[in-house]
Formats: sequence, C-alpha cells, structure tokens
Amino acid sequence: MIPTDLRYTEEHEWIRVEDEVATVGITSHAIDELGEIVFVDLPEVGAEIEQMVEFGSVESVKTVSSLYLPISGQIIEINKDLIKNPHLINDSPYEDGWLVKVAMSDEKEADDLMTPGEYKSHLENQE
Repeated sequence: MIPTDLRYTEEHEWIRVEDEVATVGITSHAIDELGEIVFVDLPEVGAEIEQMVEFGSVESVKTVSSLYLPISGQIIEINKDLIKNPHLINDSPYEDGWLVKVAMSDEKEADDLMTPGEYKSHLENQE
C-alpha cells in the first residue's frame, strides 16, 4: 500500500508536509527489501542538511542502508523511540516509525519528489 498523502524519493524515503515541517521516513517497500531493522543512526537536532544528502542510516539483519533527506532544512526533531525500538520502522513505517522532522528551507523542493502514482510506477519499473 502506498499512502496518498506523501511524496517519495527513488531511494524509498517519504515525506509528509504539515505547516512548513516535513516528517521523513522510509517506505514499506524499503522495509520489505531490508528486512528487520535492528539499529538506526540519526542526525543531531539542529543539523542543517541539503536535499538528497545522506543524513543517517538504518541497519537490518541483512545490510546497512544510507538514508537521504528528501528536502533541505534543519532537523528539528528525531524519533527517539527508534533508539530503543528500531523495529517500530518495520511495524509502522508511515506512523510510529518516522525518522526525523525537518524545518524546510525551500518548500518548493517537495514538488520535485514523486507523487504516489509516480512512486507506484517507479516500483513497477524496478521489478
């Protein structure tokens, strides 16, 4: 299932924009590929990160995968629950398993991300 209220990257991150703040996570497709998440490395609150620059990583039983920020801005919150419970990403990738919240420096960058329909086509083309 691909939530329709989000924007997506080719690297399988998603954002939900609310009042100039973007919540960022990884898609259920990414989780299916990675398997069980056992560790999450997230940036410090206050870090300024450019669009599509690596901001952290997730480690699964299979591999370590880099995370790329879909939109430029300042990290204003990290999901501290993931430190002790990284499996929340597996259990609830679009709700409880979010990674960071970003004060966006350029909201127009969100327009460059894939719509749900474009992301669905992207996944179909990868198969």
